Amino acid sequence: MKILIINGPNLNMLGIREPGIYGKQSYADLCEFIRRSCEEHSAECELYQSNHEGDIVDKIQEAYGKFDGIVINPGAYTHTSVAIPDAISAVGIPTVEVHISDINSREEFRRHSFVSAVAKKTVMGLGFEGYRLAIGELCKKSESETVS
Repeated sequence: MKILIINGPNLNMLGIREPGIYGKQSYADLCEFIRRSCEEHSAECELYQSNHEGDIVDKIQEAYGKFDGIVINPGAYTHTSVAIPDAISAVGIPTVEVHISDINSREEFRRHSFVSAVAKKTVMGLGFEGYRLAIGELCKKSESETVS
């Protein structure tokens, strides 16, 4: 299984930005955690981070025919972008949405996700562990298809 991991705006600032909400570990720590989580599921991954909505849309579109699943933390675009879920729908790649914090217990404007409508599942409020669960969710389908 080949998984594209997309992290949106400000995820590159982990460890610096609001450590009381997002923790003290860095983005490099997150990337290492994701790589290990993929190895646990015998999955390959490509990691991508951008602060730009159009670049994220381009990356989703480029994934068509190349990846079996997408894990996305759209950051603030969760609450503002229609283009990102449209791109996910267009490519038809199973996608799991992840949030380090529990967006439902934060400010009112953070409680709506446009991405959730097209995601296979949304995992939130579990810190880095949410990525492991998202990867496992995508690999679960792949593993069940290979069992006779």
